[in-house]
Amino acid sequence: MAFQDFDHISERRKAEKQRKLKKKIIIGAIFFLVIALLVAAAAFVVVTHKSWFGIGGSKPSDQPQQSQKQVSRTVKIIKMMCNSTDYRDRCENTLNKAVKANPDLSQPKDLLKSAVSAVGDEVIKAMKTSTAFKFNDPKEKAAFEDCKTLMQDAKEELDDSVSKISKNDLGKLISSTPDLNNWLSAVMSYQQTCIDGFPEGKLKSDMEKTLKAVKELTSNSLAIISEVASFLSTFKTLGFSRHLQAENESNFLEKDGLPTWMPYEDRRMLKANIDKPTPNVIVAKDGSGDHKTISEALAAMPEKHKGRYVIYVKQGEYEETVTVTKKMVNVTMYGDGSQKSIITGSKNFVDGVRTFQTATFAALGEGFIAKAMGFRNTAGPEKHQAVAARVQADRAIFLNCRFEGYQDTLYAQTHRQFYRSCVIAGTVDFIFGDAAAVLQNCMIVVRKPLDNQQNIVTAQGRVDKRETTGIVLQNCRIVPDKKLIPAKSQIRSYLGRPWKEYSRTIIMESSIEDIIHPDGWLPWEGEFALKTLSYAEYNNKGPGAKVNARVKWPGHKIIRREEATKYTAGPFLQGNWITAAGVPVHFGLFS
Repeated sequence: MAFQDFDHISERRKAEKQRKLKKKIIIGAIFFLVIALLVAAAAFVVVTHKSWFGIGGSKPSDQPQQSQKQVSRTVKIIKMMCNSTDYRDRCENTLNKAVKANPDLSQPKDLLKSAVSAVGDEVIKAMKTSTAFKFNDPKEKAAFEDCKTLMQDAKEELDDSVSKISKNDLGKLISSTPDLNNWLSAVMSYQQTCIDGFPEGKLKSDMEKTLKAVKELTSNSLAIISEVASFLSTFKTLGFSRHLQAENESNFLEKDGLPTWMPYEDRRMLKANIDKPTPNVIVAKDGSGDHKTISEALAAMPEKHKGRYVIYVKQGEYEETVTVTKKMVNVTMYGDGSQKSIITGSKNFVDGVRTFQTATFAALGEGFIAKAMGFRNTAGPEKHQAVAARVQADRAIFLNCRFEGYQDTLYAQTHRQFYRSCVIAGTVDFIFGDAAAVLQNCMIVVRKPLDNQQNIVTAQGRVDKRETTGIVLQNCRIVPDKKLIPAKSQIRSYLGRPWKEYSRTIIMESSIEDIIHPDGWLPWEGEFALKTLSYAEYNNKGPGAKVNARVKWPGHKIIRREEATKYTAGPFLQGNWITAAGVPVHFGLFS
């Protein structure tokens, strides 16, 4: 019996060894299959990389044949690059024309540069064509003057884009993508702002037709940048280009030389007098400073000033129209409090001023920072569009500021903008524009409009689906003004409406009081933009945050945490520049 048991055990052990051997063989086979797939993927990427970027030499005797292959390869690259665009024929025609003029253009980087350069050329052509327009009234003439300014801004930022592409090699194109998207999104906005400035009629239609090619070429450039960046990211992820990592290591250091991972408090300790820095000039109405007006202080700024130009605005109401021009970069303006140091004006649409020009305050210079300042337009609801502040500046920051108006209070026009602990008060579309703007820890005060009006908090103006723009309200409070409270049941208020076709607004982690209509959002006109807009809500609270009765538009959704994270200050604004300025900011979600 014992020997029989031993025989059974031996058989079981033998069977177990066979099973283990079989398992090892299967695992080994899977392992080699995975390796084979990785090698195949690597080969595909390398081959594609060679196709895209022209790697590989040829013997002198192969040159004629190689030249034909080069032309064929360039044609294929152009088709690949244009495949993702909305205006494919124009894209291919533009790039083929560029290659015909210069056969050496065979790399995607060169073709991308040609695509962006073509936009600039078309801007010049369009403005030259428009000089032949006949203006029937002063409003049309004034709108055209705005167009010239806007198109000049567009041309400058297109030139910046071309320069960025020229200076950066293959690896750095990835890190340059946010800047390129930022500038080209602004170019799209400038075109639309130009058109919107004209009164309805033939001249407005003519200007829109004149800028049609500019719009399509800009859209194509945004698409191509996305395509090239996506390919380079894939290539980098697979680890076939070690130098990409080395080149991007500099991104871990900001312009101030401090690492991006350093906590805000440590960074703040290393910067002296960050809250109230020593001013270059002091503005005081009573004559106790260097200047009596803010405009005088800005005019006194040296043309080639190095570092930050700091203006301290003492307590007082400054009745003036103030513009921080594009040449005035890195200006810091701080006051004694948002209800003490106030810039005020009353320009408005009803009195014949175009919305673009009604702003009491305009910030155009890159790197502008305002702290403890008030910006006010006192025109009132009956005067309709009346902007308190227009912000065009890239990397603009407003901390503890106050914006007061009625219709169109804050014009977040273009570029990247960050607002922290601010108050924005208004009625109709009172936060509007086509910037990439994050408003964090802000109080949004809905005021009492005219009896025949409705309140709309936001009206975002994205005109192309690839623009990297949108309005984000994070950890904000949406509350009624005390004068609206008695009438809040008669006056409807909404979170936003689509000013343009691809309007994008995200309300997240905010407290919404009961003034917001259960629909949440309001159409602009009929079915316009309801399928193409992008309106999202995430983790809001309060009686106005209930989503069970929200609009059923294709473009509206209640998003999850993963998607909400994309709209936080870090990824949406590439927000390291905010901490570099010593301004408190919360990266990521609050909960």
